[in-house]
Parts: sequence; structure tokens; C-alpha cells
Amino acid sequence: MAFNLLENTSMAVKTLGANKLRSGLTMLGIIIGNASVIAMVAAGQAAQSYVTRQFESLGTNVLFVTPGDAQRGPTAGVSRADTLTLADAEAIAAEVLAVGAVSPEKNQRLRVTRGAAETQANVIGTTPEYVPVRQIDLAQGRFLNPVDAQSDLRMAVLGSEVAQTLFGAQDPINQGVRIDNIRFTVVGVVTPRGSSFGQNQDEAVYIPIQVMVDQITGQEVGKTSPSVQTIAVSASDATSASAAQYQITNLLRLRHGLLNREDDFTVQSQQDLLDTAASITDILVLVLAFTAGISLLVGGIGIMNIMLVSVTERTREIGLRKAIGARGSDISAQFTIEAIILAVIGGAIGTGLGIGSILVLTLATPLSAGISLSAIAISFTVSGSTGLIFGLLPARRAAQLDPIVALRS
Repeated sequence: MAFNLLENTSMAVKTLGANKLRSGLTMLGIIIGNASVIAMVAAGQAAQSYVTRQFESLGTNVLFVTPGDAQRGPTAGVSRADTLTLADAEAIAAEVLAVGAVSPEKNQRLRVTRGAAETQANVIGTTPEYVPVRQIDLAQGRFLNPVDAQSDLRMAVLGSEVAQTLFGAQDPINQGVRIDNIRFTVVGVVTPRGSSFGQNQDEAVYIPIQVMVDQITGQEVGKTSPSVQTIAVSASDATSASAAQYQITNLLRLRHGLLNREDDFTVQSQQDLLDTAASITDILVLVLAFTAGISLLVGGIGIMNIMLVSVTERTREIGLRKAIGARGSDISAQFTIEAIILAVIGGAIGTGLGIGSILVLTLATPLSAGISLSAIAISFTVSGSTGLIFGLLPARRAAQLDPIVALRS
């Protein structure tokens, strides 16, 4: 049996080698399918990792309180709802025991200039607690301090790109910039932070929130406390996030008089946002893998079609082999081995192309794609199985040919 297997394998290799173009075209579907499965699974996993890093860049153990019924998280931009106020943030800091730090934020995109240089920046009115909550680092100078906040001092901390645009190689510390035509003194520059959910965090300018309210946005009519777009809260530790979320919700319901009404705010933990994003990216990975799997199926059908054509073309060869003593099992084995060889070689080439596409993806995009050994193993196994399964029908048809009829044809 071992001799027959070796002989059939040798004959299969010679037959495929004699029809290189046809063999190559037959393998093409398997090559594309394998490469697609490996590349698409890697892309999906890289997207998951990228989204996780984006949330982590917002800070750790962070809760985001947003106004109104907008369930959109901290990156949804400026909300039109004004149900959250600076007083709410102060109450959370004072009364919620599970909270480590609280950072209210009021944002507006404004023109920032220095002489002839100008740029558009996301101006964020906030407090000194922004640093521990959002975990930012300073490249130069300092961040806003309590004196700036309490004294309505026009101090500004620049994002790295804003500093580069306005000052170039010059030292910006203690220099003046104009925000909405109001002069501010630069006291610090934040280290580069990159983009988060399409928003460039380096195109930001941080100023005291009270200055933002008093001198830029203006105090809302009838408001005893200025409204804010987001209240970012860091829990005392990872285990306190759920308790902090529960306590903040109860406190704000009491403060807003919502005993018999729906919440006019949303409290989301970083883990909530991560879980939502993970569920979306999990579906994305499945869709991509399923789409790539269709390519493998098409490749298998291609192998079956070519092998059926091959049986028709080689009826005289089959009849001659049977006439000199070859059994049906020998004929069947040869055609099955040919199909498996096509699938395995195509799978190997496709695996190489898939790994190459992962390297290109990593170099050409912000995604850090890794090589998934499980995806390689699954795709290679599937491609081999595809060759076996789709090669059985042509092999069976070849084995059932009557030698006399075959020789006559």
C-alpha cells in the first residue's frame, strides 16, 4: 500500500507538472481564499486592539457623564443638551466616595492665533483635575493650577501640534496667544497624544473652565451654574468603578429632581464603552472571516470543476491503466491526491501572501496587525480539506469508468 501511495503521488505530481498553467489557475481560488482569511482575521483583530488603545488613551478607570439622553460616550462632540452643570461636577467630587478626581469639560472649536500664525483648535475649558483623570503628560511647563481656576487668569496649555504651528522651534512658555481674539499666556505644552476616534488630541488648547464660561462662551441666561459638555470622573481604583457609577447616577437623579422621570444624563464607564466596541468588532471579525471563507469555497469548486474536466480529457489514460491491471482505488487515489496537492500548495502560497499582507497593513496603516497562528492553522486545514472533499467526486467518476469504453473513446 505504501508503494501504491508513493506511485500514485509521483504520477499525480508529474501530471500536474505537465499542465502548469491549468494547475496554477486551479490553485488561484485556494490562494486567494487562504490569503483573505489570514489577512481579514488579522485586520479584524488589529481593529479590536486599536479601539481598545483608543479608549485607554482617554484614561483608566474613567467614567463619562454626558448630558441629555445621548448614549454616545465622550467623543460624540458638543451636545445640545445642557442638563449637566459645573455645580454637578463639584457635587460629584464632594459627595461620591468612590471617586478619585473629577474633571468637567466645556469644549468649543475656535481660532487660535499668534501674530500671522493661526490654527483652528478644540479649546477645552477644564480644571487641574484633567491631568489625573485623562492621564496626560507635559512636554514643557505646567498644567492649569487651582490659582488659575479661582482667579480667572487667562492661562493656556497647548497641544503639541498647536504649539508647533504657532511657535515652531521657539519656546512658547510665557508667550502670548489669542483665542477668539482674547489674549492668553501659555504656561505649558502637552506631549503628543495622537488621535482618538477621529479627533486629533494634539489640536487642543486647555484653559480654565471659568474663564471659558465668563469670557468666551458666556453665561447662559437663567443658569445659576454654567453647563458643561462632559464630566470625566476617575474612580478610586478599578474595583470602585461600578460603585462610582451607581453613586453618581443616584446623586444626579436627586439633584435634577428625577424621582419619577427618565434620566436626563448618561453615565458610562470605560468598560461599558470597551464592551460595546468589542461586540461591534467581534461581529466585524466574523463577517470578514465569513467573507474570506466564501473565497475558499469558490476555490474548492474550482478544483472540482478542473478535476472533472481532467477526467474527461484523460479517459484514454484511465482506460489504459485499468487495462494493464490498475484498480479503481488506484485511479481514485491518483485523482484525489492531485486535488489535495493543488489545495495544499495553494494553501501554502496563500498563507505566505496573507502574512505578507499583514506586514503591509502594519506598515501602511495605524493598525498593529499580528499574525494569528490559529487563523493560519484553520485556513490551511480548510484548504487541505477542500481539496480532499471536492476531489472525491472527480476521483470517483474516474474510478467508475469502464476500461473498454474508455479505450474506445
